[in-house]
Amino acid sequence: MSRLSDLKCVPCRGGVPPLTDERIAELQSQLGKDWQIVSGHHLTRTFHFKNFAQALEFTNRLGTLAEEQGHHPVIQLSWGKVVVDVWTHKIDGLTESDFILAAKIDLL
Repeated sequence: MSRLSDLKCVPCRGGVPPLTDERIAELQSQLGKDWQIVSGHHLTRTFHFKNFAQALEFTNRLGTLAEEQGHHPVIQLSWGKVVVDVWTHKIDGLTESDFILAAKIDLL
């Protein structure tokens, strides 16, 4: 099995069901421990930094990654903190691409 971070996000065209709870648990086990699943709907993680400049720099790197992957999370930037929420908006739930993006974010 490939590591999630080695895979590429695949754009969702809709019409597919969100992942099952079983598949979500399987994929979550391949992520860093700080990722949380919220109501089986989205992934969330909070990153902490020493100051606003470091949080902003991380946000910019995250934005570049999101553009490269064609998969765009919700990013909340504040002083010393970045909160990232990931889900597939087209189906209003989780797909494998959400976990791929999360694994790539772990490498930033």
